[in-house]
Amino acid sequence: MMSLAADRWMLIAIATSMVGVVALLGGLATEVGEWYEGLRFPPWRPPNWIFGPAWTLIFLLTATSGVLAFEQAPDDGARTRLLILFVVNAVLNVAWSPLFFKLRRPDWAMAELILLWLSIHTLVIGVGAISSFAAMLLTPYFAWVSFAGYLNWRMVVLNRPFTTYWPYSKRQTEAAE
Repeated sequence: MMSLAADRWMLIAIATSMVGVVALLGGLATEVGEWYEGLRFPPWRPPNWIFGPAWTLIFLLTATSGVLAFEQAPDDGARTRLLILFVVNAVLNVAWSPLFFKLRRPDWAMAELILLWLSIHTLVIGVGAISSFAAMLLTPYFAWVSFAGYLNWRMVVLNRPFTTYWPYSKRQTEAAE
């Protein structure tokens, strides 16, 4: 019995570390500064402060989902498939921020976000085959990225065309028109 408890805590530590790395990498690539604030936004854009708590909750639910599904997986093959789904999703999750904030390409970030959304959908299906409750824990992630995708798309429409490293002066001139 002690071994099962130790294994569970190790699994929780690994899952928490993984989502922590994803959050850290995404956070380091996010620059809410002059360029970002100079973009045109739809009037329903949420305030910047809400993104941190939303992602914190999403990452906690994702880690919990992963732990529950991994524990309930019927065999090593199922666990390997789960691990692959979570790793692919993590890579796609991290990739969005540098595309949007570092390269200043919301249009490229939008294309990547479609892949992220599909990876979440696949993750929900893969996890759901093992645990419907664990899959349900991923629904806020799916909903948030769906909302973020719509917001990203509207920002592309409102601010295009984009070029890499869009000059601040061009953005300010267009915003003044």
